[in-house]
Amino acid sequence: MITASPRPRVAILGVGHVGSALARILIDAGYEVDVAASGDPQRIQLIASVVMPGARARWAVDAVAGADIVILAIPLHRFAGLDRSMLDGKLVIDSMNYWAPTDGTQSLFEDPTLTSSEIVQRELPGATVVKTFNHIGYHEMEEDRRPATATGRRALGVASDDPDAASLVASLIQDAGYDTVLVETLRDGVAFEPGGPVFGARLDADAFTAAVNGVLETAELRPSEVAA
Repeated sequence: MITASPRPRVAILGVGHVGSALARILIDAGYEVDVAASGDPQRIQLIASVVMPGARARWAVDAVAGADIVILAIPLHRFAGLDRSMLDGKLVIDSMNYWAPTDGTQSLFEDPTLTSSEIVQRELPGATVVKTFNHIGYHEMEEDRRPATATGRRALGVASDDPDAASLVASLIQDAGYDTVLVETLRDGVAFEPGGPVFGARLDADAFTAAVNGVLETAELRPSEVAA
């Protein structure tokens, strides 16, 4: 079971467009955020202070050690070289996508029997993986946020094999300005992947749910439920 404080500390691995945008919206929502790249945090301290004001640049191992939630916002091809052991016992958000025409063939992710996030979970056996944030463009993360009272807020999907982890991540997303649609298993996150009807689409919770259910019914997977 995953437990954390009402405002869990977040570590973001990756300080590119996605990682930077996530840091900004989560800091705005009241979360403490550490960011890390592949090396010395001094190398990213200046860019963090300018692009992600309020974020603390740290060594990856230290950022992860102090975090309740870790977000993987690294290019997919760098996952193979990631130190998996530092993520043991952590709730890990997988915001990555595998899209061979863009990323090139990544042998680690070529198993046709598993979704990309199931492969991430397989490679991180000591962690709890939640798939989300992969189906919204980094340039939309800030502009599409809306207060909880707004009607028709954009929805983001959340997939995990751990319902407590999914619920915790859904709360974080809602705090950041989005409604959420939870699916029952990590495998169901196939509906969020590139080429699917919700990938890059601005949909409210009802429309998102209908689109996801259509994919999962076709794939003979389990339907989703809304957690707005």
